[in-house]
Amino acid sequence: MSIKNILVKVLKKGYRYFSKKPRIKNLVVFESFHGKRYSDNPRAIYEYMKENCPEFDLIWSVDKGSIPMFKEMNVPYMKRFSLQWLRTFPRAQYWVNNVRLAKWMKKPKGTTYLQTWHGTPLKRLGTDIEEVHMPGTVTTKYRKNIISESKNWSYLVGPNAYSTEILSRAFHFKGPVIESGYPRNDVLHEPSDVQIKKIRESLNISPDKKVVLYAPTWRDDQFFEKGKYRFEFQFDINRLKEQYGDDFVLLARMHYLVSESFDFSPYKDFILDVSDYYDIADLYLISDLLITDYSSVFFDYATLNRPIIFYMYDLEDYRDRLRGFYIDIEADAPGKIVKTEDDLFAEIGRALEEGHYDEQRYEKFRDRFCEWEDGRSSERVVKRVFYKETQNAIAVETTEQNNA
Repeated sequence: MSIKNILVKVLKKGYRYFSKKPRIKNLVVFESFHGKRYSDNPRAIYEYMKENCPEFDLIWSVDKGSIPMFKEMNVPYMKRFSLQWLRTFPRAQYWVNNVRLAKWMKKPKGTTYLQTWHGTPLKRLGTDIEEVHMPGTVTTKYRKNIISESKNWSYLVGPNAYSTEILSRAFHFKGPVIESGYPRNDVLHEPSDVQIKKIRESLNISPDKKVVLYAPTWRDDQFFEKGKYRFEFQFDINRLKEQYGDDFVLLARMHYLVSESFDFSPYKDFILDVSDYYDIADLYLISDLLITDYSSVFFDYATLNRPIIFYMYDLEDYRDRLRGFYIDIEADAPGKIVKTEDDLFAEIGRALEEGHYDEQRYEKFRDRFCEWEDGRSSERVVKRVFYKETQNAIAVETTEQNNA
């Protein structure tokens, strides 16, 4: 047996041991995208609690590669899978996460697990996927793991009414869905010009340049091996630069599963690789236009009421074979769908000058999917989970004392 396998075995055994120890009261452990980011709904909830909930102890579970970022931002953390983590994570009273945990990381008795997830679903997910094309698994195994994980969840956050039924069914989740809107979108409700200027300056973006954000998703069946996916640009970057290099800066926000596959250094005066930027919300705030495909980012971006382009060069294959959609994207998309490089480049120029492709359809989309985005989603989630749970615990303790 290799040293790595021995260490994994010790880690799992230690986890089971500490899981049986008493909970550390009011300790909340946050994690985002397997500990690699300080972002998303966990970040928003953490920052709200840091400001408004002094009675709770807050700490992040962080991948070793992301430790420098947490140090720089002065965010309390522990290294994922370290001895400190092993003695802390399974004993915490609360977990806040936005992706699935490893199968062996079962929720201990007495821990409240708040699963926020990380997007309004366009593409089918969980057990709704008819045929899984991901490496290292098959459909039956994948569905079994989904169901096993969701049994650990105490609460699931819902971004809009549309998502509640879908998320519950797709994950086979039987518990409460908090219909709050996404905490991560609170910052988009009333964007500050001062904040936008500060973010632009931190990225060295010239004041005279517009900003276009390109944020595509990954493809399940495009991979090198299990856990390592690939993605190929479907447009000529040099041609785009020649046409628009003087007009805007392109922010490339690649999905975290493929973000390590790119080298944008030859285009550094035109493209900024922001794949590792800690939170995409900042990138939403500074951008004038979003280009995406099937990523759920457009549901959040619509909160800002800024134009969106859908570059769906493989629409039929993605929709009919790879994943499938929950909505009729061709009828409901809050922006123009383009399938060729020529159409994409033409629509970029039009959108930057004229704005929305169809204002009426955009507004209809916002009414349906951004209905709860009022800047108070974090507050609603925290009050539902942390204070209601505390009140329930006090009530149980009081009852036990009275019966003693």
